Amino acid sequence: MTYVVTDNCIRCKYMDCVEVCPVDCFYEGENMLVIHPDECIDCGVCEPECPAEAIKPDTEPNLDKWLQVNAEYAEKWPNITIKREAPADAKEHDGETGKFEKYFSAERGQGD
Repeated sequence: MTYVVTDNCIRCKYMDCVEVCPVDCFYEGENMLVIHPDECIDCGVCEPECPAEAIKPDTEPNLDKWLQVNAEYAEKWPNITIKREAPADAKEHDGETGKFEKYFSAERGQGD
């Protein structure tokens, strides 16, 4: 098992989760974070820290796509361990549907 970041992170990108991760397995894209599934130790401390409830265990149904997205982009994006401010319009996008199709960016984030 591993944890995955799902579409509700897109354009919310709260970073509360990165500070609590004991193995620094978060990676930053332009408008979302992902978890490296091979680095995650399944401790679960990140899940309750996410204000957008975008982090889920991969054992939940219908998360295969998100496991693949997390694995792919964790290899391409820089590691992030320091919490920065969320986007100014994060609350407006929290809970919005269809965010992957509307907003996902494959561009790298800033990282540490």
